Amino acid sequence: MQKIHFIGIGGIGVSALARFYLKKGYQVSGSDLVSSEITDELKRNGAKIFIGRHSQKNLPSNVWKVVYSPAVSFDNPELQKAKKLKIKIQSYPEALGELTKQYFTIAVSGTHGKSTTSAMIGLMLTKAKLDPTVIIGTKLKEFHNSNCRVGKSKYLVIEADEYKASFLCYWPSVIVLTSIEREHLDYYKNLRHILKTYLDYVNHLKERKGVLVANQDDKNIRKLLKLIKKDIRIKKYSLTQKEAKEIKQIMAIPGIHNVSNALAALEVGKLLNIKKEVVLKSLSSFKGSWRRFEIEKVKIPETKKKIILINDYAHHPTELQVTLKAAREKFPQKNIWVIFQPHQYQRTFYFFKDFVKKLSLAEINHLIIIDIYDVAGRENQLLKEKVSAKKLVEAIKKKRNKRVAKVSYIPNIEEAFDFLKNNLPSGSVLMIVGAGDIYNINQYFHLTQKQKKETIKK
Repeated sequence: MQKIHFIGIGGIGVSALARFYLKKGYQVSGSDLVSSEITDELKRNGAKIFIGRHSQKNLPSNVWKVVYSPAVSFDNPELQKAKKLKIKIQSYPEALGELTKQYFTIAVSGTHGKSTTSAMIGLMLTKAKLDPTVIIGTKLKEFHNSNCRVGKSKYLVIEADEYKASFLCYWPSVIVLTSIEREHLDYYKNLRHILKTYLDYVNHLKERKGVLVANQDDKNIRKLLKLIKKDIRIKKYSLTQKEAKEIKQIMAIPGIHNVSNALAALEVGKLLNIKKEVVLKSLSSFKGSWRRFEIEKVKIPETKKKIILINDYAHHPTELQVTLKAAREKFPQKNIWVIFQPHQYQRTFYFFKDFVKKLSLAEINHLIIIDIYDVAGRENQLLKEKVSAKKLVEAIKKKRNKRVAKVSYIPNIEEAFDFLKNNLPSGSVLMIVGAGDIYNINQYFHLTQKQKKETIKK
């Protein structure tokens, strides 16, 4: 049995690849700085997990390959030991890229919507009995609450991330482009650099055989289409097309952005000759994915208060805007509270004005912002000193109009939960938003007081 070791195994992408190899019968091990739902699940599935400081001791003997997260630094001791022993080493994008050459790969890319769209496409192919392999950046209930499904057919659906130009490692047969916007400015210099990289990526499609499914409503994608010189098939989708109204009526998840995501899936369905009724049935049954407008009704522990809890991964200003808008559209008369954790100091710094603008215009009753999630290996120390959650709150208070009734700064998850327990009115909608560990607050709504104390001690 071949052994494969993952450095940064708790990441949503890396963990999906680890699951793939587990299901293929490999002996999987991995390390991460902190434990999480994901590492706990991998351990239950048979992976050997090391939590805490990275160490050369974590690397098992006779390892066939080491795969590392793009967030892992080159001086990582496990990586250094693997180099010394001349073990095959690949970044997560390189390892996934190897698989894209072995399958008919459908790669979903874009600043926003790629997780939901790739989930929709993966589910659609499954419902159409095409038995795909799916590796995505979110968990699906239909895939047994996993971010990986291993099928037996030639089809592979992946979420192709643009961070550090990761998608340049992939060689898909079909590329789906949902949106292009300024993002990851710790790597990209500007929008021109982003468009140039996307163009290089699109050029990975084979002449005359490759297909680009592009969102015609996105202004930057329209700019990109004008730059393409290669002879590839281009299929466009838009909210103006006739199917948009039909899809909006059948969708179980809210938001016009999700109608757009569904239209992308519809175009892929047409390419693969999947019957329209199968596509629509699949889209209508899609209940959303992990931390993408995930709704549940809960009771606040130690109180009689019942609330609607919404969990969402949004961490870019535009994502926040559409997510909060979708909440207000779904619950027009409800009292909406939002607790937001900014993700990464660099992102908060580069998009500070955008965050202030979007959040100050949100139609919500109370906005709570907790401290910025520090992303290990991806932060700039100088920028960390220039920006903070407190400064963000102060700027929003100055800017906000009557739409946002109140804005508060609370340092951490524990204090935020206690504040919510004492102040959130019964019957309210509470939105937990951000890409860091903010989702951990969700478990407090399901714990006893004793369990809560034990969780905090960890």
